[in-house]
Amino acid sequence: MTQHVNYDTNEYPKTLLLGVYAPYNPTKNVTSYFEEFVNLAKTNNVQNYQTEFIKIRDIDAAYFLTKGKLQEIKDLCVKDKIEQVIISETLSAQQERNLSDFLDCSIFDRTHLILEIFEKNAHSAEGKMQVGIAMMQFQKSRLAGQGVGMSQQRGVRGMRGGYGETRKEKDRRHIENTILKLTKQLEALQSTRNTQRKHRLTTGVPQICIIGYTNAGKSTILNALTKSNVLAEDKLFATLDTTTRELYIDKKKVGVISDTVGFIQQLPHKLIEAFKSTLSELQYADLLVQVVDISDQNWESQIQVVHEILKELEVEKDMVYVFNKADKAIGIENMTGAMSKYQPYVITSALHKETLKPLADYLGSWSERTKKKPLITT
Repeated sequence: MTQHVNYDTNEYPKTLLLGVYAPYNPTKNVTSYFEEFVNLAKTNNVQNYQTEFIKIRDIDAAYFLTKGKLQEIKDLCVKDKIEQVIISETLSAQQERNLSDFLDCSIFDRTHLILEIFEKNAHSAEGKMQVGIAMMQFQKSRLAGQGVGMSQQRGVRGMRGGYGETRKEKDRRHIENTILKLTKQLEALQSTRNTQRKHRLTTGVPQICIIGYTNAGKSTILNALTKSNVLAEDKLFATLDTTTRELYIDKKKVGVISDTVGFIQQLPHKLIEAFKSTLSELQYADLLVQVVDISDQNWESQIQVVHEILKELEVEKDMVYVFNKADKAIGIENMTGAMSKYQPYVITSALHKETLKPLADYLGSWSERTKKKPLITT
C-alpha cells in the first residue's frame, strides 16, 4: 500500500482517495488504474488529499469493503482526521450509507465523482441538460432508504391529499419533475439535431466521428486536421460537447468530422443513457476514428472499454485505429505485433503535425473509395 499527501491546506476538507483493486477489475496494470483515479480527483479540483491503495478479493454486500480492510480504513480515518473519502469504485446507495456511518465521513463513489466532473465541464445547453438528467437520477437513487430521517413532515388529517408528504416524497417529486422538464427540453434539441442530420444525409456528406478513451488526444487531432481551436487540455473529460467541423484533405472536402465525449472504464450507466442523444451521432457515422493513447500501459484495456460501450450503444461501423502520443511511448518499436491486431491503424503524435500525414492520407483514400451519393427523398 502506498500513501502520500499532496496538499496541506485548511481551505479544503481532509480527503482520503481510496483506490480499490476489486476482483472484477480486468486492468492488467493496476498502478496505471490508480493513477487514473487520482487524476479524476484532481480534475474535480480535490485538494488536501492523501491516497491509500488496497486490493480486495471479495465484495461485501453491505459495506463493499471486507471486514478487515474496513477496520484498517476506519483506523486511518481516525488517525489522520479524514473528513471525506472518495472511493475509486461504484457503490450501491446502501453501501455508501453504511460506509459513511461506520467511517464517520462523507463518502463519494466513482459515479458521483465522474458526474461532478461532467457537471463542471458541460458548456452547451444540450450537455448541461444531459448531465443534469444523470445527476438527478443519481440523487433519486440515493433517496431510497432515507426513511426515518426524511419522514418528518405530516399533514393535517382530512385535508385534501390526506396525510402530508414526507420530505423524501417531496424531494422525489421535485427530482422527477426536473428530469421530465430536462427530458422535454433535450428532445426539442434532439429534433433540431435530427433536422441537421437529415440535411447531411440528403446531400450525401460523409460523416466521420472521432471516438476513444478520455484524454487520448481526440480534440487535438480534430484541431490539427481542421485547423480549429476546440478546447484541448491534458486532463480527463476536457471535452463533453460534440463539435463538428468540415474536413478538407489536399484542398478537397472529405466530409464532416465530429469530436465526441471520451469514454472511461466503468463509465456510469446513467451518463451513457443521458448522453445517448449525443452519442446517437455514431449511429449515422460512415467511419469511426478511434484515438488510442499508445503511451498508456493500459492502452489495450482502453480499446476494449471503447468496444464494450459501442456494443452497448449497438454501434457497429468501419473503424481506423489511431495510435497517438507515439512520442511519449516507451519501446514503441516493440509494439508492432500488439498494434497489428487492430486493423487498419496509423501511428501519430498529434502535437507534431507532420506525424498526422498517415492519418490524413488514410482519410483521403477512404473518401475516394467510399464516395456517397445523395439520398433521394420524396
